[in-house]
Amino acid sequence: MPNSPRVYVGMSADLIHPGHINILHRAAELGEVTVGLLTDRAIASYKRLPHMTYEQRREVVSNLRDVHEVIPQETLDYVPNLRQLRPDFVVHGDDWQSGVQRETRARVIEALSEWGGELVEVAYTPGISSTQLNASLKQISTTPNVRMARLRRLIDNKPIVRLMEAHSGLSGLIVENTSIEDDGLRLEFDGMWSSSLTDSTSRGKPDIEAVDISSRLQMINEIFEVTTKPLVFDGDTGGKPEHFAFTVRSLERLGVSAVIIEDKEGLKRNSLFGNDVEQTQSSIEDFCGRLRVGKESQITDDFMVIARIESLILDRGLDDALERAEAYVDAGADAVMIHSRQRDAGEVFEFCRRLRQVDTRVPIVAVPTSYHHVTEDELAAAGVNVVIYANHMLRAAYPQMRKVAESVLEHRRALEADGLLSSISEVLSIIPENAR
Repeated sequence: MPNSPRVYVGMSADLIHPGHINILHRAAELGEVTVGLLTDRAIASYKRLPHMTYEQRREVVSNLRDVHEVIPQETLDYVPNLRQLRPDFVVHGDDWQSGVQRETRARVIEALSEWGGELVEVAYTPGISSTQLNASLKQISTTPNVRMARLRRLIDNKPIVRLMEAHSGLSGLIVENTSIEDDGLRLEFDGMWSSSLTDSTSRGKPDIEAVDISSRLQMINEIFEVTTKPLVFDGDTGGKPEHFAFTVRSLERLGVSAVIIEDKEGLKRNSLFGNDVEQTQSSIEDFCGRLRVGKESQITDDFMVIARIESLILDRGLDDALERAEAYVDAGADAVMIHSRQRDAGEVFEFCRRLRQVDTRVPIVAVPTSYHHVTEDELAAAGVNVVIYANHMLRAAYPQMRKVAESVLEHRRALEADGLLSSISEVLSIIPENAR
């Protein structure tokens, strides 16, 4: 009806459940319902990236009976949409009176008062929990294509994507499930990094590409069996072009999101040694050829080939690093990783600043192992899109295991080591199936 009151409902609508339907029914009783559907970026600003894309969620919500119109809500804040639409009513569940959305609610009430609108709050539907539904979805697991595509979505929708190293199914579970609440925001890792260094070290082998690709793919498969988050693979130098083509196809088939290869050649040596050991940087032409082989080998548009630039590691300077970055992007690299062994992040920040003057879109990856005092907010402000904590899970495990071993030897029993250990029940609880 022309004079029907206008009703606004803000929703994420990732997992539609009876609570959503109840709110929409109540809104439809009041008038013509416009749903402000939160974009992926808006949702990712305060919790995990939604399982479905904005377009998929919009298709679902548009076909719900009580919905007249769907528009994007670009931020968690309702006010920009409300001032544009000036609705008679805003309808929301009463569960936002505390927590991260408390301030949002206050701003909605203040905005509605400008034109005499009213907030209507619907009682929380008992027995329904989005958190529980999300946990159940994780138990079902994910498909390779969905997992692979998630990294690009994260880069497109978050100020910075946070990856933590995983070298086993157990470490993958920790990355998957660890989260904290900070001022109402839920913080967690966005994905995993499969490090050549930690994969080889966890097997007691040197970091010289001693572990063959088949063995590394088997470990990734074990991690994928118990996790759902995206993974980026450390491809070292990529090897011979024909071998790199095989690696790309194998990673893509498993559901890996990206491979990072470094512009060096010959026997792999850890970059943090710098010029203390002999390391040869590839020519720009040769490495561009390697990147093209990788891009031409992939089947989907979602897989990413990322170029790791070693110029700062090898003291070749910023100009060389920037020249290589531009050439690698022209050759098809989906992102660039800038590596540094300096304890100060100045040269990394300067690289980002100068690259952003000529390319505002290419994602930049940083690995703050040596400059670990720098925060994610500082990296994001400098233009970094992805931060990798490259070896911290293994480095955490080693000293603790050594202390336990030394304690048992010293005391000829395990009692004194108890303070260093998790309980058996805590260890068992890491695996959900153990609790059944």
